[in-house]
Amino acid sequence: MIKKLPKSKIEVELTVFWKDWEKFIIPAVAEISAEFKFPGFRPGKAPRNLVEQKVGKEMILSHAAEKAISKSYSDFVVREKLAVLGSPKVEIDKIEEGGDLVFKATVSVMPKVAVLDKYKEAIKKINAEYQKKTTEIGEEEIMLELEKIANSRVKLVTVRRAVANNDSVEVDFAVSVDGKVIEGGESKNHALVIGKGVFIPGFEEELIGMNEGEEKVFELTFPKDYHKKDLAGKAASFQVKMNLVQERQVPEINDEFAISLGKFKDLSELKVNIKEGFEHENEHKMKEEKHTKYLDEIVKNLEGELPDALVADELNRMVQEFEGQIQSTGMTLDNYLEKLKKTKAELLKEWEPQAEKRIKSALALKEIAKLEEIKMDSAEIEAEMNKTLQYYKEVKDFEKNVDMERLYSYVKGTLENDKVFELLEKL
Repeated sequence: MIKKLPKSKIEVELTVFWKDWEKFIIPAVAEISAEFKFPGFRPGKAPRNLVEQKVGKEMILSHAAEKAISKSYSDFVVREKLAVLGSPKVEIDKIEEGGDLVFKATVSVMPKVAVLDKYKEAIKKINAEYQKKTTEIGEEEIMLELEKIANSRVKLVTVRRAVANNDSVEVDFAVSVDGKVIEGGESKNHALVIGKGVFIPGFEEELIGMNEGEEKVFELTFPKDYHKKDLAGKAASFQVKMNLVQERQVPEINDEFAISLGKFKDLSELKVNIKEGFEHENEHKMKEEKHTKYLDEIVKNLEGELPDALVADELNRMVQEFEGQIQSTGMTLDNYLEKLKKTKAELLKEWEPQAEKRIKSALALKEIAKLEEIKMDSAEIEAEMNKTLQYYKEVKDFEKNVDMERLYSYVKGTLENDKVFELLEKL
């Protein structure tokens, strides 16, 4: 008998008849006797009466019952084709020699998902929506990118003239409110580009016309919506000294500029390259966005609660992924949590909805693959595995330490998901 419980748990009540669990007593006696010394007998060969005198009848029956329950439970799981998660919690009614063994086992199971036919209609609507979108970019966007490239290759030339708009300058400054320099309001040789609007309104305009070595004091008022509330709307005195004035010579965007970048014969070829790169990037972003919408729609049709164990496993996987990402910055998870002033438990609580969505998405894709009879070719999986192994071949001891079974499962799942998305895109 299977009783459904919340959070995708089930409780099963099973009976092992005495004639079936009696046969586990002899192996139980042998195992227990192997743990103790019995004069005149080799380990594991002492008779039951001696073992019983040593450890008690209850221990022998308990050991035998444990073996019988394990066998009965395993057979039941296979027979009922249950996708259980982890080990069961077992409650035994009573154990007595000659009597039947009745026990209850509570365990989490993979939730049964139901991806209904109506999901296809939702996918068709998404596809129709995205057919109207374009990944093409126009001349204006190309020119903006060219200007960014040109500005990244600007040449700075020191000049002996007054500061003009678009110049690069270095200044010393001190900002005072009510006669006191504010926190973080003082800097030496501070670099900025006039006209970028980095400072509060009016600051950069006051620098125009100043010459190298010149000093100036002026008053400005912090905006009312300034991010530091204690300064918002307050009048401040700015004391500035101009240390360096440099003219920003931005290269002209022409054939010569394109050739200087190394692999283009003229400006038109550079434009084509930018256009193709942007459109490829836009196409990738659009596909990712579309796939996210697919999953948002599909998971709406999932039935059943997620087991706590499954969510915990996914959260653990997310933590491992995140630790891998931040390691490159030299930061640990503890450092990250310290900066956020959060505990790991608080972070996991925040991540729980995302973990649940990831699980539901994986279950949905797997169910669709099953419904659509998507089969993976082992040769295709192995070819993809070889690509991964080839990529990491320079990593010391990678092949020795890699879990091939886990890699196979991961690659199979990834390729299967790709095929599901391909199918959805054709709807």
